[in-house]
Amino acid sequence: MCPAPVSKTQERGFIIPIGGGEDRIKEMQIHRKFVELSGGKDAFIVVIPTASMLEETGPDYHRIFSELGAGKVEYLPINHRADCDNPEFSQMLDDATGIFMTGGNQLRLSAILGGTLVVQKIRRANAAGVPVAGTSAGASIMSEHMVAGGQGNESPAEGTVSLAPGIGLTNAVIIDQHFTQRNRLGRLLTATSFNPFLIGLGIDEDTAAFIGPDNVLEVVGSGTVTVVDANHLTHSSMWAANPGEALSLLGLRLDVLGEGCRYDLTAHIAYAPDKHMAFCSLPAADENTSD
Repeated sequence: MCPAPVSKTQERGFIIPIGGGEDRIKEMQIHRKFVELSGGKDAFIVVIPTASMLEETGPDYHRIFSELGAGKVEYLPINHRADCDNPEFSQMLDDATGIFMTGGNQLRLSAILGGTLVVQKIRRANAAGVPVAGTSAGASIMSEHMVAGGQGNESPAEGTVSLAPGIGLTNAVIIDQHFTQRNRLGRLLTATSFNPFLIGLGIDEDTAAFIGPDNVLEVVGSGTVTVVDANHLTHSSMWAANPGEALSLLGLRLDVLGEGCRYDLTAHIAYAPDKHMAFCSLPAADENTSD
């Protein structure tokens, strides 16, 4: 599934995958930036808590975004596919200036939302400039190919990760979350081995990748974003590997980005932090490169 087309007069909205476990009480740095991008006091933020089975998830994010100054916050109690046909929910998504998908179970999220009017509305809103954020399961589902499950603390091997369709806000990356905390490097390496076109993003807890309309991401939060770039892969044994067999992956590039670092997903270049640059802007090509 490719991202929804963008008109010539419009920029795509930010795509903001969050690694889960974000600070919801103290600084709330990630949520604060999301509210700013959504319009601040003029924002209308719609929360989709479908991935979670906890009744308090929707109200909790309503509190967070309201405390941070969003003008209006609603959450959609979507628990069954039939709920996605609710015309009231459809209108809220049309009016939203920011959309947030919570954590929980990404297969629950995709099974309920996949192929529905709600997903169409999310995709069209993002193509029209509305920022879309998701944490944990809500981050995984953003890409065209979603990490549905797999073992942590494992070397890259055939069968260590399972994939499922996401909602396709981006087809350039594949996202894994709770990354360092659950030791998921092996399964992200395995996921990228299926198709070296994809850039793997391993996002730590309390950390987000703010992917701008220029396809440049900036890291915000207390952890790191690990970028696995197989663009220059010279050899992969994935096609011939037996179940459970360790993989050979030669020519991979791996960057670990802390807060303020940026990565150009089109040019495949990492940039060190520059405190003098505007949020999510890109410096001249000869400055602060890791090459």
